[in-house]
Amino acid sequence: MILEFLYLKVIVSIVRRDSKTIVYIELLNKKGIVNTDKSEFETEILSLKMYEYIYSFTRESPFFYISILDTSPSQGAIPTCSKHQINSYYDLSSSEYKCYDKKWSYYTSKSDLYNIEKTYEKIGVDFIFSPFIILRNFFKDKIHENVAMYILLEEDSLSMGVFKESKLLYAEHMDISLDIDKNDLVIEETELSDINLDDDNTSIDLEKMESLDELDQLDEFGDFGDIADLDSIEELDEFDDTKETEEASEKGGIFITDSAKVHKDYQRFLLIQSSINNFYQNEKFESEFIENLYIADGACKSNDLKKFLEEEMFINVYIRKVDLCVEVSQVTKMELE
Repeated sequence: MILEFLYLKVIVSIVRRDSKTIVYIELLNKKGIVNTDKSEFETEILSLKMYEYIYSFTRESPFFYISILDTSPSQGAIPTCSKHQINSYYDLSSSEYKCYDKKWSYYTSKSDLYNIEKTYEKIGVDFIFSPFIILRNFFKDKIHENVAMYILLEEDSLSMGVFKESKLLYAEHMDISLDIDKNDLVIEETELSDINLDDDNTSIDLEKMESLDELDQLDEFGDFGDIADLDSIEELDEFDDTKETEEASEKGGIFITDSAKVHKDYQRFLLIQSSINNFYQNEKFESEFIENLYIADGACKSNDLKKFLEEEMFINVYIRKVDLCVEVSQVTKMELE
């Protein structure tokens, strides 16, 4: 206890995104955050520069904690904690899973967890947080309401959950690069110039559009149990469903948008549409009609995804920008309380 008054607490949050790694540092005393720092590295592994950056902070205190957001493709969540019912939703024989709030479970493959711990063995990982934990806590002010779908949007993946009064009804994690064949999704640049996304009289008929230094082996597997139940989060900003997150121009009444971004937003749209259809049609799930969709945008994407969903699925879409590093740090502090 005496040492805690002499040293600052160091929270290290690691988020991998778009072939890069972002490291966010918070220094805390008993009153709260003293200082923050953030750096981006052009790698998805623990490089020497990243190690030196993290160590420059952790060497100053014996009280440091390193957390990482799980980006494994083989992960998800299921609406039960019952061992007798879990296998009816997903075969977890090769996965680690944890129960949340005695209501639902989240899981990740053992091999993916092992690879994370191996990658960061030199610095050690204290917490590996599921994106579904981030999603649930980020929308804690909404998730207790009527049925709605909530989505954590990352650069190359979507973590989707349908909640009703805090009860998970359905969840799915989708990796964009794995779930969509690029050959099946083609939008010609010349076609984009003819699309007016702001024109209420013009909608895109999606049915007619053509389908777009190595580390030593760990002695033992780490404790996935460090990903624990999380109950609270600080107040967050209001929804921002109007700000554009990409550069665009308007020429002669035609809305011009970067074709690559539209292409990726259309991929996301197809995955969300597929997930909602699965929720409606799969008898395993307690399906109800979804009117509202809340997106935690951690990739700073364009507004085209919102337009696709609203115009083609007639669903209300609300978007919040989210800093994933800050959210990982937030749930780490909650874990340490």
